[in-house]
Amino acid sequence: MSRRTLLCALVLLLVTGTSAAAAPQPASTITVRYSFDGPSLLADVSGHGHDLYPVSRYGGTLGTVPHNGGRALVFPPPCHDEPCPRIALRAPTTSELNPGRRPIRYGASVRLAADQTTKGENVMQKGFSVRGSQYKLQIDGLAGRPSCVLVDDRRPRIHAAISSVGVADDRWHTLECRRSGPYLTILVDDVPRGRAILPSDLSVSNHIPFSLGGKGSFADNDQFQGMLDEVWVEIAQAGGNV
Repeated sequence: MSRRTLLCALVLLLVTGTSAAAAPQPASTITVRYSFDGPSLLADVSGHGHDLYPVSRYGGTLGTVPHNGGRALVFPPPCHDEPCPRIALRAPTTSELNPGRRPIRYGASVRLAADQTTKGENVMQKGFSVRGSQYKLQIDGLAGRPSCVLVDDRRPRIHAAISSVGVADDRWHTLECRRSGPYLTILVDDVPRGRAILPSDLSVSNHIPFSLGGKGSFADNDQFQGMLDEVWVEIAQAGGNV
């Protein structure tokens, strides 16, 4: 260490009462991640303990297929004669998965064929648009266009970033929703494909369980009908970014 560098370090120590090595570190993130691999299929592999459990009705079950050296989930196929099999996966409600006004990123890998589309299929969500606020990733319409949704906890207006491209081509695609600054952006295969402008004070905070593949096992649950893998959520700590 040069004499000048040593003097600068001593001045910093005297002025701040700390050393350069103890400078504040970037804020960490709260994460949840499901790979659907390993002995516990529905475990939260981030280590934060948000394991999933199934809710089903009318014989709704999950299957698995090989994917990227591991496994992916297979949800029930399309059904047009009620009662139809329904299944969703839930993690117990927790404030750790409420972003409030903080930046948030969330996403998944999906595979959906052209004959597996509906007016609306839920990939993941926490909360409902009509009450309690919400963040959500869904795939809508015959074209299978994914979208990201945020709803404020006081004003039930839906803010949706809708992709300009569909994903119902029976190939794997990565989807990501990203809230950063005044924007909500959807990325398909790492390419931005749609954006919505958000109120600066929009806050998502509710006591509703985090769910995958549908709102629940009841009728009109927006059942996901394709394959699902690598689901994740990152929420910034106070003052941080993701």
